[in-house]
Amino acid sequence: MSIDEAQWQKGLEVFDQVYGPGSSEMTLPYRDSAFNQEIVGNQFANLWGSDILSMREKRLLVLGVTAMLGRTDLVEIQMNGALINGEFTDEELDFMPLFLLFYAGAGNTTTVFRGIEAAKARRKAREAEK
Repeated sequence: MSIDEAQWQKGLEVFDQVYGPGSSEMTLPYRDSAFNQEIVGNQFANLWGSDILSMREKRLLVLGVTAMLGRTDLVEIQMNGALINGEFTDEELDFMPLFLLFYAGAGNTTTVFRGIEAAKARRKAREAEK
């Protein structure tokens, strides 16, 4: 599998929009792998890069799925990108675990809460560096 350079570049740009400036650099050493071309060229260039849903709507879908996985680290990565982009207010972030509690269960929602709090702490640290 091989994607053209324009699709690769679009995927890198969208990757940085999703996760924050410079995040796509982690993909560069793996440019030629079929797996990485699928991630950058399809998942990011085509799916995250689509205008059918807003970035915020896509992020909420991923958050719901990630809640069911119980992965604090993935929640933190998603919410960190959302905070960099100004996609959610603190009030909205605080509401997310409350809403998910009845759908994902207390254990899974605890990971969402922790991931959101970790992303908020990263934002606070970034702001303190300025």
